[in-house]
Amino acid sequence: MSGAWRRHIHKLGSSLRWNDGIGKDDVSQNANGNNIMINAAIVGIGWWGQKIVTAVQGKSERMCFIRGVSKEPDEVRDFTSRHGIRLSTELNDVLQDPDVEAVVLATPHSLHTEQIIACAKAGKAVFCEKPLALKAADAQRSVDACRKAGVLLGIGTNKRFWPCMRDLRKVVDSGVLGRLMHIEGHYSNENTGKHFSSWRTDPTEAPAAGLTGSGIHVLDALTSYAGPARKIHAQVLSLQPQPNPRDTITALFEFERGVSGTLGAIRSTAFFWRIHVFGDQGSAEAIGENELVVRLNGKAPERLTYEPVDSLAAEFEAFADAVAGRATYPISGEEMVATIAAFEAVVNVVK
Repeated sequence: MSGAWRRHIHKLGSSLRWNDGIGKDDVSQNANGNNIMINAAIVGIGWWGQKIVTAVQGKSERMCFIRGVSKEPDEVRDFTSRHGIRLSTELNDVLQDPDVEAVVLATPHSLHTEQIIACAKAGKAVFCEKPLALKAADAQRSVDACRKAGVLLGIGTNKRFWPCMRDLRKVVDSGVLGRLMHIEGHYSNENTGKHFSSWRTDPTEAPAAGLTGSGIHVLDALTSYAGPARKIHAQVLSLQPQPNPRDTITALFEFERGVSGTLGAIRSTAFFWRIHVFGDQGSAEAIGENELVVRLNGKAPERLTYEPVDSLAAEFEAFADAVAGRATYPISGEEMVATIAAFEAVVNVVK
């Protein structure tokens, strides 16, 4: 393994320290060092909720789903039965169940804030699929409610758990890129046309073209490196409306740390992911799920490739470990709010 940045990645390994989570002390494992199985409920069992269950149930040694909530129980009864999940139609049913330690929300975006607050008041750790909220004030309410209740708040950002994104973080944190100057992000896929849900066509639930679907993952990456956004320019171009849209969203950012950034997302083209971080001493570029390219001034580019991982499984392992007190949750409340603040600003610009 050659190169200073490669040595730094090797040295850091799995001990890389992330930002503090919400409502949990910074401890690496429970008192006896053993795994604790977290009993969870899944709320919202549509396409994505089923993907979450499939990634976790019967595979994780840290977390399992024992309860489920759906407003269309007949449509998901076979699925929940196959996975040993007790089904009901009301969130309150699982909040009153003492066996449920954590709640996972895969529900329409406008419901997130009140559902998170209800979970926190019930003393349940809560994991919310992105976006955490549609407005920064609501994101802050969720963060504050979980902190006040002393429960963990997790957020659905599974792209952070791709191998290339983990090592991109380590390269940036090593300082070999020098002073950060610019970040470019793009995420496109075909999911909207393939996995249609009527509520996702509502512009109040899913504003700004692909921003709530793919663009929010790019925003998460941008704010995690550059902090809150200070100025934003953005546009949406639409050639064909839902349910099989042909549109693009692009945005230009100035961040409070003096870093510039760009975002792009398309909802009707083949999968593409790229996060490229530029400093005054070089750049590092995560491409797809499993490729990282590092270019340092005066040196030949170096490329790393990785074996694929199940990023959904990985993000729920991290959540379960934090709930059980084995590890610190890797995403801070401040980052969550900064991402939604940038999200809200983009939406307001393109209205």
